[in-house]
Amino acid sequence: MSSYLETPSPGRQQQLLDDTVPLTATIEASQNLQSHTEYIIRVQRGLSSENCWQVIRRYSDFDALNSALMVCGISLPLPPKKLIGNMDREFIAERQRGLQAYLDRITQHPLLCSCLSVKRFLDPNNYATNYTEIALQQVSMFFRSDPKWEVQEPLKDMGSRIRKKYFVIKNKEEPKERYILSWVDLGPDKFLSDKDLQSAVKLISTLSRSLVVPLVFSSVSESSALLIRPFSERGSLRDHICKVKPRETYLKKYCNPKKSQGLDLPCIKLYGRTILQALALLHDSGLFFGHLHSCNVLLDGASVRLVDLENGLLGASSSLRPMFTQFRKINTTESVDIFSFGLVLFEMTYGRPPDSVPVDQFPDVPHTTVGSVLQSLLSTEALKSGLPSVSALIQTPLFSDVQLQLSEKTQFKVSSRLKEALKSAKESLERRLQEEQRQLHQHRRLTRAQSHHCSDEERKRRKLLARKKSRQSAFENEEELSAPNNNNSGSGASSPPTCPSSPTPPPTEHVQF
Repeated sequence: MSSYLETPSPGRQQQLLDDTVPLTATIEASQNLQSHTEYIIRVQRGLSSENCWQVIRRYSDFDALNSALMVCGISLPLPPKKLIGNMDREFIAERQRGLQAYLDRITQHPLLCSCLSVKRFLDPNNYATNYTEIALQQVSMFFRSDPKWEVQEPLKDMGSRIRKKYFVIKNKEEPKERYILSWVDLGPDKFLSDKDLQSAVKLISTLSRSLVVPLVFSSVSESSALLIRPFSERGSLRDHICKVKPRETYLKKYCNPKKSQGLDLPCIKLYGRTILQALALLHDSGLFFGHLHSCNVLLDGASVRLVDLENGLLGASSSLRPMFTQFRKINTTESVDIFSFGLVLFEMTYGRPPDSVPVDQFPDVPHTTVGSVLQSLLSTEALKSGLPSVSALIQTPLFSDVQLQLSEKTQFKVSSRLKEALKSAKESLERRLQEEQRQLHQHRRLTRAQSHHCSDEERKRRKLLARKKSRQSAFENEEELSAPNNNNSGSGASSPPTCPSSPTPPPTEHVQF
């Protein structure tokens, strides 16, 4: 472990910004300025309508964004250009509707919504920092402090994380070996002190090399981290499933893969069992991951190994956070890992991630045991009642007969001080998750109530109720006016007062709000 990184990152003022929080965009108006039209877009981050701002974009800005996204291989619904008549009012209204459909598509796509081009288009103030330049500066400082390393090539946009950059490097003392250097800005879930963070990252370097890709160097500062590990030429599990080249950009590889294919049953069993063994090791040690997905599982010989286990310690939010935050039973770091394992198992089975979660139908599984495990992890019932533990999954018929060939002991020691620090950080991370889930649950209840209140059926019901109340009120007023005339009439005889017999009012509908 080294601490050569001394200079705080220029992007540190944005440290607490969670890049995984979804952005929504609504075109509120348009305005004509001489030879062009500007569209006023209201952008909101997350659930709070107070966390919003306006950006003004021309059609040419949309066109430039679309050009940047063409690498994804998806046909996006950008309205076509028009040179003549493009200031006509009806045309502008129609184009605005088309541009809104375009914004909806890219902000709801799981990969496009998180890419830097889209973030800068909608939130230029928070995404103006050039993270590639910062990474190059930090890497140059590192090479000056340790000249045995040499850059071979940058891996541009190999991963989806905006504040993480990759380089292929080599050690001059081992010229045939290739390593991958990653630079990453620390994130909003960093709850360890700088000293404890360095100790925890160092601890990851001692984990079983049969289960985890080892770190050969790590350096953590108050704002960022630099990490070096062996480079896997075979790429990730997702690369293997999608049949793509590992060094391509992630949008090109994963947005619209043409040759994706699920794995055969023996591979599903072996890879799944290996991942579960690695999770059991982490959970038993008090470490938390939270970033399990098929891109963080690397092929290694006949098996697989996990990578980037330090992400959670460094405070990075999971790319799956918008998905698992929806389910209140997924409220611990362990349950996040188990849910994420379910998504990886689905992808290994079908050759693609699920379109949405929950999933209640699992057709064409290679074996019934696969379907039963998927049911226990991704079904509506499982997500309502709770997920199985890692040890319970290992004991299922799908994985219980898989024998792993581990080359070393999987136990290691954690100091009591670090154990307490990890426990405290884990609790803080879970509290933030649970508070986010509480706010989402509250927002959904309010949205449902508002939707019900504004529905046609509810409006008719309220009108009917109002008419009944109005008739009842008119009837009671009539009674009050006629009552004095029906008491003692012309005779002077004394008699007890009498009240007119009233007809029974119509029954009112019972309303439950």
